[in-house]
Amino acid sequence: MQTFPVSSSILSPVHLAQFIQKAYPFGTDTTCQLLKAGINHSYLVVDGDNKAVFRIYSLNWRTQTDILEEIQLLNLVNDAGISVSYPISDNTGNYIQELNAPEGTRFGVLFSFAEGEKLLTFSEELHYKLGQIMARFHQLTHNLTLDRVTYTPEVLLVDSIEIFRPFLPADTPEIQFMLSTQQYLLNQFATIDQSQTRQGVVHLDIWFDNLNIAKDGTITLFDFDFCGNGLLCFDIAYYILQIHSTETDVAEFYKKKESFLHGYESITPISDEEKRLLPMLGESIYFFYIGVQCERFENWSNTFLNEMYLKRFINLRLKRWFDFNQLGL
Repeated sequence: MQTFPVSSSILSPVHLAQFIQKAYPFGTDTTCQLLKAGINHSYLVVDGDNKAVFRIYSLNWRTQTDILEEIQLLNLVNDAGISVSYPISDNTGNYIQELNAPEGTRFGVLFSFAEGEKLLTFSEELHYKLGQIMARFHQLTHNLTLDRVTYTPEVLLVDSIEIFRPFLPADTPEIQFMLSTQQYLLNQFATIDQSQTRQGVVHLDIWFDNLNIAKDGTITLFDFDFCGNGLLCFDIAYYILQIHSTETDVAEFYKKKESFLHGYESITPISDEEKRLLPMLGESIYFFYIGVQCERFENWSNTFLNEMYLKRFINLRLKRWFDFNQLGL
């Protein structure tokens, strides 16, 4: 019987362990365990006391050039002494593996293990430290350009809406809010004083799920899958938005936000224009990510990405942030 083609698969951890044992300097007792399945699949690789994470990119998600640019950025950041999960080359010096999956060729990269744990909320001191880390990252990437996506208003707000619209009926209040807010945000982008904003390479996804905190306070960043070109204050805006989503007490939000900003500005200043833009930029990035979720619908559980979820996301994330900052007034 002919094997039926697939659009997305989860590769066997047992067979990946055998592949990794041959491709990298790991022992024959090396194990592999699926950690997370989504747009990319992450596997924990264990060889005695040594740990690493093997990421497999979904089909047609990132080109080989995209991944090479991510790798070069991570090596640059790691060499600068910023704690990141960095790429590990195989026995022949190559970083990217080509895996013949049922749906087609998928790429895989081995990354160093980030010690510590993910914390939903943490102290003002750690937010201060995160601000310093981000500022050092931005000093390194200021005026740098990658051969990857540039986060323009069209990418964030126009393309994302076109991807998202088929997932909710056109007459819902949520769609109407998205369309009116899209126009407001596009108008705001047109007012930006580019001479007062820094451009360069951004991570675009720094939040609690993409960093581990060790017991000694060391913070390690990972998952640079969305790195690209744009306003450096995109990263600042998105991080503040994430503090707001996890800190339900407004006073706590403001304290931790200010601690983060003080940490950042202890390394490098944020212009008044960049500060003015932070609320609307955070809202714009939420637009982008809701588009990503819909674009990669096959990589998510159907019971997860449904009409109810999208309505809740819009009301509890986008509209809540919009109203909190009194955008549009």
